[in-house]
Amino acid sequence: MVDERSSRTTIYDVARAARVSPATVSKVLNGRGSFRTETRQRVVAAARRLRFRPSLIARDPEFRDSLMIGVLTADSYGRFTIPLMLGAEDAFGPGKISVLMCDARDDPIREEYYLRFLLHRRVDGVIVTGKTNDPRPSLGRDLPFPVLYAYQPSEDRKDCSIVPDNLRVASLAVEHLVQTGRRRIAHVTGPMRTTVVRERIEGAHRALARHGLALALPELDGEWSERWGREAAGILLASGAGVDGVFCASDEIARGVVTGLREAGVRVPGQVGVVGVDNWVVLAEASRPPLTTIDLELRELGVTAARMLADSIRGLRSLPRGVHAHPGRLVVREST
Repeated sequence: MVDERSSRTTIYDVARAARVSPATVSKVLNGRGSFRTETRQRVVAAARRLRFRPSLIARDPEFRDSLMIGVLTADSYGRFTIPLMLGAEDAFGPGKISVLMCDARDDPIREEYYLRFLLHRRVDGVIVTGKTNDPRPSLGRDLPFPVLYAYQPSEDRKDCSIVPDNLRVASLAVEHLVQTGRRRIAHVTGPMRTTVVRERIEGAHRALARHGLALALPELDGEWSERWGREAAGILLASGAGVDGVFCASDEIARGVVTGLREAGVRVPGQVGVVGVDNWVVLAEASRPPLTTIDLELRELGVTAARMLADSIRGLRSLPRGVHAHPGRLVVREST
């Protein structure tokens, strides 16, 4: 018969009972590290009392230092989650970290189910992510593992969140347009209700102001689509504002703007330079001309998240509270 109590007991339960870190429990039970006799006795006694049995993987020298991390996402298409997950797996090299990805699809019931699943699988930590930068409800801090929010931040500032630096993203785009001689710059973006749109608008205004400039006409907000980009191109041309540069808040919008301008006989980049965001390579390189864009470096964001989470799991340092901005980089192609 399986001992239900031992099947539910985790290293975090033992750590709480012994008043030490999970890393200390792991080292004591695996005969590693140098600890006071009293500490070792307290850990061993707690493990026996709770009937804790390390997993077979934890006992295997080949996997003893490996981690299992859960990725809880609402990004059904994986557009943002997949690069994050790959970055997390790359953080330590082959065999040092395993990632379990669970797609909650913005469904609270499904998310609760997957959270129980990750608890049952005894993951060492969890990265929560999504498809927007809009803050989401916290999972709370009563879980037996550390939780880090990546790309989509937690509403609770006591949690640790890492997000793209949208102010810098806008600054990189505008600075590049200015450096390539553009002075009549427009901004075409997505729905105004979203955090990413508001932050990139603010970043664009700040960057222009540093050069004594302002937007050639008020920002144009619509949907995240090529169709909206083509429509926006028509609005820009009809405005008579003499626009010579366009900062678009996504590559989809940017490709639509480029198409709309070229169909109207406007040369890109000869008459108008266009910059997008995301560096969605399959789309940016297929554009004619290929898009200059800002890469959010989501893979690197995943590496950073995994390393911070691993340090917390191993008791090296606590996760820093608050929202932390991750920089992007400019990728120059023919559209500017």
